[in-house]
Amino acid sequence: MEKVVLFICLTASFFSAFSQNSPTERQLIENTIQQYFDGWATGDTTKVSKAMHTSCHLKNYSNGKFTEFTKNQYLGLFKPHARPANLSTRIVSIDITNNMGSAKIEISTAKDLFTDYFNLMKTNEGWFIADKVSTRTPHKTFDVNAIRLEKETILEGLKRPWSIAFISEDEVLISEKEGDLIKVNLLNKEKTKIQGFPTDLEDSLGGFGDNTGKFEVLLDPDFKTNKFIYLSYAAKAATKGRTAKIIRAVLENESLQQIKVLFVAEPYTYERVHYGGGMLFGNDGKLYFTIGERLFTEKDEPAIPIAQNIEDKRGKIYRINSDGTIPKDNPYFGDKAIHGLYAIGIRAAQGLTLESNTNKIWFSEHGTHQGDEINVLKAGANYGWPMKTTGKYRFAEFAPKPILGNTYTEPVWSWLQTVAPTGLHIYLGQEFAAWNHNLLIGGLSKGSLWRLTIENETIKSTEELFVNDRLRIRKVIQSPMGKLYILSDELNGKLIRVKNGAL
Repeated sequence: MEKVVLFICLTASFFSAFSQNSPTERQLIENTIQQYFDGWATGDTTKVSKAMHTSCHLKNYSNGKFTEFTKNQYLGLFKPHARPANLSTRIVSIDITNNMGSAKIEISTAKDLFTDYFNLMKTNEGWFIADKVSTRTPHKTFDVNAIRLEKETILEGLKRPWSIAFISEDEVLISEKEGDLIKVNLLNKEKTKIQGFPTDLEDSLGGFGDNTGKFEVLLDPDFKTNKFIYLSYAAKAATKGRTAKIIRAVLENESLQQIKVLFVAEPYTYERVHYGGGMLFGNDGKLYFTIGERLFTEKDEPAIPIAQNIEDKRGKIYRINSDGTIPKDNPYFGDKAIHGLYAIGIRAAQGLTLESNTNKIWFSEHGTHQGDEINVLKAGANYGWPMKTTGKYRFAEFAPKPILGNTYTEPVWSWLQTVAPTGLHIYLGQEFAAWNHNLLIGGLSKGSLWRLTIENETIKSTEELFVNDRLRIRKVIQSPMGKLYILSDELNGKLIRVKNGAL
């Protein structure tokens, strides 16, 4: 019953102040509603009655049914009581058509929100409530910009996971840097090893200093039809060492079949660092991937630094067709340039992400001592390594000789501290509505997750998330339905859903 369920506390700001001149029709309706709630809040039936037309009927909607009251029946429910102080009311809307009007009123408590709907009629005596419907079913409203970060571990026991690809909302492929390529059912947590991985895989020796192992797993844009997946990994060759390799395979019966080698980043060397391996399909349908410089220290740079040498496959970003052929509209670096080159001057880039509304590709880059960067990928660009850095060189005496005619692209953003940025992602969704088109970036150093706001190609602000709950983050990604996930780079690696506890 209404006298038991709710009462109203009116504030001075609830209704508009009346003009000293002739009041508007809206003000007259507000006055009628105010009179009603003044009486309703204290059980004053005189005031409630004056606001209601004699023909007024009132309905209470609850549990799928309406209970109807005449005016006299409704007034009989009231008893005088003190005006409560913990309720508030807000006029949401008023609509007027000739001598008829309607109003929507929200009545809030500390926990719930109720809604009343009024129809009003204008007579010679003024505006009166003709009928009223009370929902009496509590509902909640949410501030879509309100955010309270929470973590929910969906899966654990992963061996330093590097990448994840969503086959569906509840089925994923995960590449473990120090383990297997696995398919996981996120509902029952069942893991299945994918068979047929190339036998030239070079396993990691373990530890943070060894980048060797499996890297990206990526679905073809037309995966549902062709079953193509793309993999990057550290490949070995007898007496030669190891390097980064890009392959395409058909995923059939939980096995890799019809494997096709798309790229091998010769020369093989014995370094176990900076393979690159990030991959992405652009909106143009082309496959983009990163290949690292493979050096640990600048002391080992040749006369023409590796990342600046267009005849050396290392330290570059590539753009190819999905079958390994070279797009005709790729930038021209010269007759001797490696086929497929798209950008040069790269030290150790891993993360690539697409900004779908602009078609821009953003990528992360590892520095040495500081010098971690965020860049926007440009056709033919030279990102400067090792000629320029925003950090310091590992080999302090390194002083590269200028290369005549070179122009270098400045990073969009660089950190003053070491972050070791990895997989990054442009957020699009409703759960974190205030983050739309923000850049989310995982970091290995100290275990960090960053949010960067973007305006065109400028970083306007940065925020470090989960500063009291740090994990080495390898990947940030959204599911097909927009849920936000991160992969933690740990011996007991985890797939974690990042949730908004405010919703």
